Amino acid sequence: MSNHILLIEPDSLTASHIQEHLRLRGFNVVWKNNAQDAISAADTRMPNLIIMEMLLAAHSGVEFLYELRSYTEWQKVPVIIFSHLRLDTLNLTTKSLDKLGVSAYLYKPETSLRRLGQRVSIVMPSATS
Repeated sequence: MSNHILLIEPDSLTASHIQEHLRLRGFNVVWKNNAQDAISAADTRMPNLIIMEMLLAAHSGVEFLYELRSYTEWQKVPVIIFSHLRLDTLNLTTKSLDKLGVSAYLYKPETSLRRLGQRVSIVMPSATS
């Protein structure tokens, strides 16, 4: 299946809404609430896309991205960041996000689930949308 999404979201209610919305668009979503469980899930089954919050317990989102890219087999998996952190609050440039394979950086308070779903469909056009 080429529509396997790994969702890393610490808030269970937010995760539930994202999962439901993306499932209705034809995507298979596996949710993990922390970076370590996400690494284990990716090791078990390679995702076609990762959607993640940058505010993670015990592991920053930036640390997760660097760890993810340290594994050869995960270097090309696209990432969409859907976060409560504004991009300008991080010490990351657009160029460094590109190097980390970030396809989009979406700020949650200004982004609807519909817009997130549209971005996912752009990154993973093979699934039904």
